[in-house]
Amino acid sequence: MHATPAHLRQPAHDTAPPTALTIAGSDSGGSAGMHADLRAFFSCGVHGMTAVTAVTVQNTVGVTGLVEIPPETVAAQIAAVASDIGVDAAKTGVLSSAATIEAVVAVCDEHGIGRTGRTPFVVDPVAASRSGEPLLRPDALDALRYQAFPRATLVTPNLDEVRLLTGLEARSRDDLLDAAKAIHDFGPDWVLIKSGHLLDDPECVDLLFNGTDAIPLPGPRYSTEHTHGAGDVFASAITAALAKGASMPDAVAAGKRFVTRSVEHAYPLGSGVGPVSTFWRVSPRSL
Repeated sequence: MHATPAHLRQPAHDTAPPTALTIAGSDSGGSAGMHADLRAFFSCGVHGMTAVTAVTVQNTVGVTGLVEIPPETVAAQIAAVASDIGVDAAKTGVLSSAATIEAVVAVCDEHGIGRTGRTPFVVDPVAASRSGEPLLRPDALDALRYQAFPRATLVTPNLDEVRLLTGLEARSRDDLLDAAKAIHDFGPDWVLIKSGHLLDDPECVDLLFNGTDAIPLPGPRYSTEHTHGAGDVFASAITAALAKGASMPDAVAAGKRFVTRSVEHAYPLGSGVGPVSTFWRVSPRSL
């Protein structure tokens, strides 16, 4: 080992922050997927790590291509960080095939990630892009239902994903509890139903459910089309709070506050739908 030259200043080595892992796909436009996850992790004060599941070709207009990473490579990424750095909380994004889901579930079981271990596991069942392009193979839906969900500490579907997974069509705030019960029947500890697609509702009221207690999470609804990555940011902010040791109700409430501010500060980008912004907490003007 080389000796440190005496004239060099010694860095201040801070205590390592909590760690969070996103198991998700890329977004070449930088607005959603693992890019949104990492920005949210940073803004929420946790060290972000990645296991890339797919590389997408997309911009603000839509997704035009997707290349899956081999399942064994996805699993190897998870094992590499879990065995060395450690994972305080993990979340998923796009898990495009049943083979990928099976590989993720197996390695997470091995490293204690999920409801049977000590590490919180947030499953965001990303099934389609915001413009409607499918991001899951048909066989992956059953793998989500019967393999990923039973291991999840929290599942965070939006209403389109509820319909794909259960057949239920939630048309109003009154339908959210039925949607939550239907997802909870697959076995997760907690379910968060996101109601952002209920555009006729003057508020954005999400619902957290654990099989017994239903906790509404009201928030304002902003008049903006720039909502790309909102679901990713919401789930990531929850994951960050769980990594810091928050209870599930407190973590979801913190995530709700974070994503609400991110939608409030969303910005236009390109010629299509711009992203929600985590810059409200770390302003680029202050750098």
